[in-house]
Amino acid sequence: MRVINVAGARPNFVKIAALVKRTQEHPEIEQLLVHTGQHYDEAMSKQFFDELEIPRPDVNLNVGSGTQAEQTGEILKRFEPIVVDYRPDVVVVMGDVNSTIACALAATKLGVAVAHVEAGLRSFDRSMPEEINRVLTDAISDFLFVTEESGARNLAREGIPAEKVFFVGNVMIDTLRAHQAKAERSTIRARLGLDSDARRYALVTLHRPSNVDDPAVLEALLGVLRQIAAETWVVFPIHPRTRRRIVEAGCEHYLRSERILALEPLGYLDFLNLMSHAAWVITDSGGIQEETTVLGVPCLTVRPNTERPVTLEEGTNRLVGSDPRKIVEAVAHLDALQRKPARLPKLWDGHAAERIIGVLLERCVAGGKGKPVFARQKLPAQP
Repeated sequence: MRVINVAGARPNFVKIAALVKRTQEHPEIEQLLVHTGQHYDEAMSKQFFDELEIPRPDVNLNVGSGTQAEQTGEILKRFEPIVVDYRPDVVVVMGDVNSTIACALAATKLGVAVAHVEAGLRSFDRSMPEEINRVLTDAISDFLFVTEESGARNLAREGIPAEKVFFVGNVMIDTLRAHQAKAERSTIRARLGLDSDARRYALVTLHRPSNVDDPAVLEALLGVLRQIAAETWVVFPIHPRTRRRIVEAGCEHYLRSERILALEPLGYLDFLNLMSHAAWVITDSGGIQEETTVLGVPCLTVRPNTERPVTLEEGTNRLVGSDPRKIVEAVAHLDALQRKPARLPKLWDGHAAERIIGVLLERCVAGGKGKPVFARQKLPAQP
């Protein structure tokens, strides 16, 4: 079986790590690892590959930044010849970034099967570019691997045939479990002066356009961090895009507090260590909602919705929107609570990648002899 595994952005790297590692254990699978270059700087890309022991990509499309249309179009244009040349049985895409929909579209138009890892998640908010990417990718995929039961229900409502849907668990949690002990050895808290039991801290990430592109919303959120810093330390690794928006809005002064540690983006292991020991997390990231659920760390999500409802129902997540008063009120209530014991959602057991590979081997190879069974594969003839 020939597989192209696609990664393009920081959350994808965490997900692809587990799948690539498990694939390497199967000599009957030949894989090509493609990095689209959607996240391309050292902190957002290379460091993750090194720490998660992901092999050097076989192909890097080097698309860089751009508008939604520019980036998606450039990935589509550069990825298509890779599919034609490699002639895979299946292209595996991750999550909900521009790389996901672009590579899925290129493959399906060439008649190659598409497997979508983390399918079926829905915020039901079409103003989010990620939601558009999710819906469109699911509509054209042949294998839809869901992380939680809500994903299967959403796909059924959208008319996706049940035989295409597979509840396998969460590859992001596979990676967390595999690297948790190594992350615990990180010295990041000592380097930041937070290794004392008295130094409680909140860990913060913000990057979504709805929170950082509107200067008024961004300023209000930074004001909240300043308020929180009056009571506890705030650790704020700043996404490059968010940092640009802070400078453009003239809001740098909100970060000039002894108790706000405004950092450059962190590697996976340092960030996992900080997240594991945080008093609570404030974020607008989808993946962090899942990771804090497994770690048992209280999480306040600065959004009005989530595509990961299991983190609310069984996990430690709470939606607080972007209203400063609600965030401060939620923090005040959290301060009086004990850390919530981790309650693992179904199949978040560290074996999702194995299940995905099992399905692909069973469905993509006829009789285990390497013969593709996809009738729709219609790649151009090789010269």
